[in-house]
Amino acid sequence: MPEDNDRPAATRPRASSRKRADARRNEQALLDAAAAVFVVSGVEAPVRVIADRAGVGMGTIYRHFPTRADLVIAVYQHQVEACAEAGPALMATAATPYRALGEWVELFVDFLTTKHGLAAALRSDTARFQALHAYFLDRLVPVCGTLLDGAAAAGEIRSDITALEFLRGIGNLCIGGDEDYDARRMVALLVAGLGTPRRSP
Repeated sequence: MPEDNDRPAATRPRASSRKRADARRNEQALLDAAAAVFVVSGVEAPVRVIADRAGVGMGTIYRHFPTRADLVIAVYQHQVEACAEAGPALMATAATPYRALGEWVELFVDFLTTKHGLAAALRSDTARFQALHAYFLDRLVPVCGTLLDGAAAAGEIRSDITALEFLRGIGNLCIGGDEDYDARRMVALLVAGLGTPRRSP
């Protein structure tokens, strides 16, 4: 019976591929769990809580993310990619471009909630933080711009706002606050304010 290494590549067992797929699924589960925990407890949340939510052992987390900074950065990138990929999907499925924009903004606010604490977690690694900020701009500004352009072309919103200033406005509304401050409500008012002014009859 031939050894696995002697077999043609097409007939060799695909165990390594399955392992890689399993590893990717485990990593995605960890990132989703960490993002959810960060929203509630911040980026300093105990690793044990993240492991419990993901249904894995703590050793699994440390194999994927040796340090807390590694985990926080991976969550940040994971959330950026989710926002970036959601833009075209919402444009294709939402009832109107304006609805697509509104739903995307809700995802973006979720991302910003997770993002709080990132600077503190990377306070000793300025270069890494700056690289992440550039990555954020490169991925999300064009997506936001496409959503704004689509809604403006449909006559649903005004056309004199740029994606960068819109994202900054949302970010400013999501900073800080207390239990009496509802950032989501304020962001919803901002989005509503994009509507084209009604003309007098």
